[in-house]
Amino acid sequence: MALRTRLQGINPQRTILLRSAVRPGILVEEAEAPFAQAAGGTAFPLIPTDVFVLRWLGLAVDMDQALPLVAAECEVIYSTLGTQAFGGLDRGRSMTEMDLELMEMMTPFQTPKLNYAVSPPVQMLTQVFWDEPVYTPMVVQRDRLTRSARVMVYSYQEAGE
Repeated sequence: MALRTRLQGINPQRTILLRSAVRPGILVEEAEAPFAQAAGGTAFPLIPTDVFVLRWLGLAVDMDQALPLVAAECEVIYSTLGTQAFGGLDRGRSMTEMDLELMEMMTPFQTPKLNYAVSPPVQMLTQVFWDEPVYTPMVVQRDRLTRSARVMVYSYQEAGE
């Protein structure tokens, strides 16, 4: 939710229409309907273009702390075809724009931890924080450019979680 809010401030035009609602252009993969897989065993699934798709990859817990420290690896995948106005010839510029937006969304490397199990969300006692993202090389699939970034996300598990 923090990244979604940050994206809305950075680029309010980066949106997606999903289930009849316009939202900031960030999707959490396991919270949405499955996307079609690209044929031919490509490196990335065929994700929607011009949005950021978050995928949770792994989880570890360090119990040797006053509060357990939870670490989860997150992959952010994004793809573009460029714009119709330029016939897709601006897809490199579009990818660079998304690279910069992701860098801005990730800075600063922390956010207050909120409990979204209640409405309205309640701020908890600790923060969610993360490392700098590690970007992969860009992948070209016909007219589509795709990149991903991986980041380790940490939070302390508070009482009642």
